[in-house]
Amino acid sequence: MNRLRTALAATATAALGLAALAAAPAQAAAQPAFLFAAQMPASSTPWTATRVFSGVPENGGALCAPYKIPAQNTRYREFATELDTNGVQITTVARTEADAVKLVDTLRKSLAGCGALLERQNPGLHAVSAYQGRIAVEEGAWVYSLDTADPQIGSTDIHLFAVGRDGRTVTYVRWGQMGDLKDAPVAAFRTTAKTAVNKLW
Repeated sequence: MNRLRTALAATATAALGLAALAAAPAQAAAQPAFLFAAQMPASSTPWTATRVFSGVPENGGALCAPYKIPAQNTRYREFATELDTNGVQITTVARTEADAVKLVDTLRKSLAGCGALLERQNPGLHAVSAYQGRIAVEEGAWVYSLDTADPQIGSTDIHLFAVGRDGRTVTYVRWGQMGDLKDAPVAAFRTTAKTAVNKLW
């Protein structure tokens, strides 16, 4: 009887070991979740979303913060509607929480100074960046806007940005379309940004 109990205990221990090994790859494969198309601010035509890609989009990935987000441990999804409204979410997992804090600070500075930088780079362009406030979610999210007008071609564009953090994970969300700041769904975008950070883990 003692030998039987010992054998059963050994079998159970082995089974638990196998279960732990099976669970490990699943845990290692866990990735931050992304926004769905329907979670972007409402538009007159439906949003569509690409699959989630590894790395960053072309041209450094982030408007107003190109080449600030590292490609390693980074994934992104792009969004669009039929009326030239578009967006992107880029999410990266930093090596440490301190690195994530530093990246958030870098992105916020780039977004805050984007308008002035674009005007220096593009004579004749009018560009105004504005801080649209903080969102209380996880370690925080911060919203900015960029309002641009090109008198030479008569075009105006408005972009909204959010940078948020949950532990070591940082996400950047952009929404953009033709128009002015008065046309932008700032309140709805704040909801989108809060959802994006809440969904990360």
